[in-house]
Amino acid sequence: MKVLISADIEGIAGVFHPEQTRAGNSEYEAARRWMTLEANAAIEGAFAGGATQVWVNDSHGGFRNLLPDLLDARAQVVLGKPRTLGMMAGLEYGAALVFMIGYHAMSQTRGILAHTINSFAFARVSLNGAEVGEAGVYGALAEEYGARVALLSGDDVFAEETALRFPGARFVVTKSATGHASGVTQSPANARAAIGSAAREVVQQHLANGYARESTRAEAKPVECELRVQTSALADLFCQWPTLTRVDAVTLRFGAASAEHVVRMLNCLSAMSFMLR
Repeated sequence: MKVLISADIEGIAGVFHPEQTRAGNSEYEAARRWMTLEANAAIEGAFAGGATQVWVNDSHGGFRNLLPDLLDARAQVVLGKPRTLGMMAGLEYGAALVFMIGYHAMSQTRGILAHTINSFAFARVSLNGAEVGEAGVYGALAEEYGARVALLSGDDVFAEETALRFPGARFVVTKSATGHASGVTQSPANARAAIGSAAREVVQQHLANGYARESTRAEAKPVECELRVQTSALADLFCQWPTLTRVDAVTLRFGAASAEHVVRMLNCLSAMSFMLR
């Protein structure tokens, strides 16, 4: 059983303020350590449940947050960018299960530090008419590669909005939101214990149900993506890309051959947005 863990930071227990997610200060150094230890709890739980190989993907910001020397030595760590599959890099190694650890709610919700991919650039992302956050975008990519999203952790708003998208998955709620930068959190130790137990049980359950086969990539299906951006200037910039259609001042649309192509396009647009910062 191969497992890919995608670890973000905004859904980690104890993280509430943007300062904790940005490099260059002591609060970030504490938060990246909590992030690393939650990822490690998932790694250890996966191996305890019977996983044979585990990859952990650093999925926040510049993808250089995890502290590899704190992670279980049996795991392999995916770091740095750019990379084709973004927050799901590692799928290409044949993962059967995907864990999303430290994830957050979609943009324009009351979730803690809620956003979708790029808070400066993107206001809303919809795939085939359904609004999605990062879990929805990258979950579609995982499924396209034949993997199953089996475990997710983050705040209560994230869990509620994502539960319908992954009805058979296990959720660990690390904190409850009362606003964009406020709420009530479990202690990091308790969050890690819950994640570790859930990871072990999820792998054990899938093995018991016979879900131990190597994943096979599903046939890709076309996807229609609608993107609402934060300003008309961003729409001006993005629509220089000839395959994008402008719907209104801040909304654009594009068709893609697959979920992977949607991810790649969104990440290219996100990178383009830095010229307007």
